[in-house]
Amino acid sequence: MQRLGTGIGWRPEIADAVERMPGVDWVEVVAENVCAVHLPGSLRRLRERGVTVVPHGVSLGLGGAERPDAGRLRALAERAEALGAPLVTEHIAFVRAGGPLTASGPLEAGHLLPVPRTRDSLEVLCENIRIAQDALPVPLAVENIAALLSWPGEEMTEGQFLYELADRTGVRLLIDVANLHTNHVNQGEDPAAALDALPLEAIAYVHVAGGVERDGVWHDSHAHPVPRPVLDLLTELASRISPPGVLLERDDNFPDPAELEGELSAVRDAVRRGAAVGAGHGGVAHRAVCAPRGSAGRQEDAASGGGRPGARQPGPDTRGARERLALGQTALLSALVAGTPAPEGFDRVRLGVQARALAGKRAATVAKVAPELPVVLGSGYRATFLAYAREHPMRGGYRRDAMEFVEWLLDEGLPRDAACRRELRAWWRERSGPAPRRPGPAARAARAARRVLLRR
Repeated sequence: MQRLGTGIGWRPEIADAVERMPGVDWVEVVAENVCAVHLPGSLRRLRERGVTVVPHGVSLGLGGAERPDAGRLRALAERAEALGAPLVTEHIAFVRAGGPLTASGPLEAGHLLPVPRTRDSLEVLCENIRIAQDALPVPLAVENIAALLSWPGEEMTEGQFLYELADRTGVRLLIDVANLHTNHVNQGEDPAAALDALPLEAIAYVHVAGGVERDGVWHDSHAHPVPRPVLDLLTELASRISPPGVLLERDDNFPDPAELEGELSAVRDAVRRGAAVGAGHGGVAHRAVCAPRGSAGRQEDAASGGGRPGARQPGPDTRGARERLALGQTALLSALVAGTPAPEGFDRVRLGVQARALAGKRAATVAKVAPELPVVLGSGYRATFLAYAREHPMRGGYRRDAMEFVEWLLDEGLPRDAACRRELRAWWRERSGPAPRRPGPAARAARAARRVLLRR
């Protein structure tokens, strides 16, 4: 397994600082934010200096009930090849639901949501990961996520779920110690127990990030300094195994370069402390490590330079598991983004926290991809967008969401200021051609009826 060293998440806002930052061995880039044929100049310069770049996907939804989309897999493979990446990473999460398996409209979360740790979910996830492994030119690693809520009736702990996943597929693991801390605060899960259960030899690298606690709930914000408990978890992990790589994530509220360099130094110190503790116990080999049963062939493929596993035996028929998983995930996501009743067994308070977090992230992300909209709408942007979001779940990406938000505004005659509406109409025309048609009498009547029902 390649030794990566200490790295930082590459973001456009800190690209110049990352290029100048000493001691950066590698960077990770959000795969969906780069184009394989037009890589940012900063990434090209880093590659020319020999800095490793790893694409980190956020939209495959490997934990979803549907099979991975071939187009998304193809795009991820193209980015891996363009960057000369030694591996690619994604998440153990679902990001969309609905569709053919439930005979309902598609819903997008715009966020990584937890999968239930059940046998059905594991069967589907294993098959989805095998599909992804076959489509990618380099090895795949998958990340444990932070969760604000848990599924009722779970059959495994996080550590058991991750171990069996790696054992059955040979997939590598991206362990986020900040997410272990999040799940400890939010759900009382023991991070040390999760570390005890992990197949250490499957770890590709480690994420470290900051967050913030509000009203007893830890939010994995990636916009705050790394707290001491997360660094202590990194030390605990490093006392058991020397991690091939450790990466600092920061996605927002970027501090000055000196502060980022200080956080990287704290990450290095935490790893060194863990190594010293491990050496005091006779080295990291003080715990017996065995390769996952299903991984030998895939490790040989990776060692020879390829990411594709060899010939496979047919897996189990997952049709029934996919249908059951689809129903559960659609019910949950619909409750979070469309206001339908909470599924049985879920904590309603936590559902409310997650729903508000999703809506807030959606408003903030649309403001980033379409920064003109907050300028035109001024201080009323957020409240107006949240009013729109309550009646209009996201059904595509954020750029499509921005377009549909503006269409809604114009259809509703908002904002009341005519000059602002003209700006919005011009913005819409620039991006989609002809002006949106005014709704006909039937559409206006349906919208009015829906408003009456929502007020009841």
